[in-house]
Amino acid sequence: MIRNFFCNKEGAAANILAIGYTFIGYGVGIVSLIYGNLWLNILGMLVVAHSLIFSAYFIHEFAHGTVFKTKEFNFRCGVAMGWLNGSCYASFLDLRRKHMRHHRDRADVITFDYKAFLRTGPLWLCNVVLFLEWAYIPAVEFIMRGYVMILPFIDSTRVADRKRIISVLVLRLLFFAGLAWVSLKALVLYIVAYLIFITVLRFADSYQHTYDAIAILAEDCIPGNKIRDRAYEQNNTYSNLVSVRYPFLNMLLLNFSYHNAHHEKPGTPWYRLPSLHLELYGDVSENIIPMSRLLSGFHKYRVKRILSDDYGKVTSGLQNADGFYGAVGVSFLTAV
Repeated sequence: MIRNFFCNKEGAAANILAIGYTFIGYGVGIVSLIYGNLWLNILGMLVVAHSLIFSAYFIHEFAHGTVFKTKEFNFRCGVAMGWLNGSCYASFLDLRRKHMRHHRDRADVITFDYKAFLRTGPLWLCNVVLFLEWAYIPAVEFIMRGYVMILPFIDSTRVADRKRIISVLVLRLLFFAGLAWVSLKALVLYIVAYLIFITVLRFADSYQHTYDAIAILAEDCIPGNKIRDRAYEQNNTYSNLVSVRYPFLNMLLLNFSYHNAHHEKPGTPWYRLPSLHLELYGDVSENIIPMSRLLSGFHKYRVKRILSDDYGKVTSGLQNADGFYGAVGVSFLTAV
């Protein structure tokens, strides 16, 4: 039976439905961008954006091995999801390695310090990036993705990745060229859907940790300047729930918002996180910050957070978190 392929048989139906929705929704959404009236086009754009969001969070599930029994199945599906959302310029194994280090070291370990890059680079470049961020275009996220693409060409230890990067780039450019040839309108709407996808992910990522962002080489150790134990992990992790009152709405992000529960038991599959969260924290916790409390700060500090060296005033609980700047450039979809 197909259920035997999954880690937990009781979660087989949920995984099949969610994975099926991701791929089918993406395909149907693309068709809806091409054909139909304006309202169908807009609906297709939203479906494509949401399918991309699901594909990203499934990469996270496959990285933790919570879906299928075998590493091979998790690996193959992780690669497939990467092709959907464009994270395929980094290998799935590199994405997994970086994310596991995030859990092990209890830090946001990066190999490319975009803040130093902007501060020491040409003033015009910094100003352009800040202007784009002001205009709600996630320029930093694209800088991080661009660095993934050029790294094999500037790092002699990654020469073997050059052929794969070129192949991925050519195939994706052919896809977008084909989409433009069929319908230029569809290409424009796809770009909008992709921007929505990136913005939703960065909004979620921005407020889930107040970890140190440490720029070091991939094989280096993090500084031992503080105790990063499980208490530190929970005290610097936040569950930015889509909704406290209506838990089913957190499914819009594949329950990724139950972040304290995920960090407490990283091997828990996405469909069990709500019950684990309730068991561990109940409905009231100092580390629960509903997304409705974060929208104002996300807008207000959209430029300030780009070069800020701190997270601002982190007010947790069900209060106003307007002083929380949030983090930038910590996506698990970039292996840098």
